Amino acid sequence: MPELPDMAEMYIGHLSIEKGYSSATVEAYARDLYQFETYLHRTQQTLDAPEKVKREHVRGFLAELHRMEIGKTSMGRKLSALRGFFKYMAKRKLIQNIPTESVRNPKAPQKHPTALNVDQTFEVLNKKKQTVAESTRKRAYGEEQLLRDLALAELLYGSGLRISEALRLNIHDINVNSGIVRVMGKGEKERVVPLSDTAKEAMTAWLSVRGKLDATDQEQALFLGARGGRLNRRQAARLIEDLCKRVGLPQAISPHSLRHSFATHLLEAGADMRSVQELLGHARLTTTQRYTHLTIAKLVEVYDKAHPGGKG
Repeated sequence: MPELPDMAEMYIGHLSIEKGYSSATVEAYARDLYQFETYLHRTQQTLDAPEKVKREHVRGFLAELHRMEIGKTSMGRKLSALRGFFKYMAKRKLIQNIPTESVRNPKAPQKHPTALNVDQTFEVLNKKKQTVAESTRKRAYGEEQLLRDLALAELLYGSGLRISEALRLNIHDINVNSGIVRVMGKGEKERVVPLSDTAKEAMTAWLSVRGKLDATDQEQALFLGARGGRLNRRQAARLIEDLCKRVGLPQAISPHSLRHSFATHLLEAGADMRSVQELLGHARLTTTQRYTHLTIAKLVEVYDKAHPGGKG
C-alpha cells in the first residue's frame, strides 16, 4: 500500500499553513489524494511524478469510484481535491498540463436539506418533556448531560452553527450576558452570532453544572463528553438523535438538520437573504439560496391545500 507522496504532503501543508483550512478539511483532502495515489500505484504511476499523470488516469479513477458505488457528491469532492492539487503543481511550474481540465463533476441529484417544522423543533427543545422522557429510560443520563444536550441543540437551532463550529467552541468564546458567540467558521473566518433568549437560558443551565464533567477543572472546551474531554462529532450526532427520539419524532435528525431548520424558519418568517447568509457564515449567497426552495415548496403546499384552484 503506497504512502502519501511528498508532492501530496507539500500540497497538504500548503492547505493547512498557507490557506488556513480547518483540520477536518485538510484530512479529507489527504484521504482523497491517498485514494487516488492507491489507484495510480496499480497503473505504475504516482503523484510524485505529477507530469506523468494524464486525463485518462483521472477518468479511470472516477470510473472506479462509480463501480464502487461511491455517491456522486463524494466523487465530486474527490475530483475537487485532485483539481486543487494539480493547479498547485502548475502554479509551482512542476507540470505544464493539468489532467483534471475538462473533466466534469458527476451530476449529483439535487437534495434539499431536511428541516423540522417549528412545532417539532420546540418539542425537541422542551426541557420539561425531555426530562420526563429521560427519567423513564433504563440507563438515564445525569442532569448535567441532559442540560449539555439541550444547550448544544439550542445553539445549533438558535444560532445556526455548524456542528464543527459548536464543538470547537471554548468557554471564553461565549458571553451569555451579552448574548453573543464568537465562532470560527470555514476557512478560519471568525463571525459573531447572537444567542436567542432560550439559548441563553439553556447555556446558563449547562454552565452551572459543566464542572461535574470537568474532573481536571482545566478543560477549555464548552461542550464536554462523559469522560471530561471535548465532545466529538459522533457523540454529538448520537445525543441529538436521542433528543428527537425521546419526544417521538419519526425521522432521524442530524445536528445539521437543526442548522437547516434555523435557516428555513428565518426565511419563512421573512428574514432577508443577506442577513441569513451572514448568520450562517456562507461565503456565497447561492449556498443560502437553496433554502428558498424549501420555503417556496411550503407555500405551494399550503396553496394546493387551501386555494379553491389548488390540487387539494
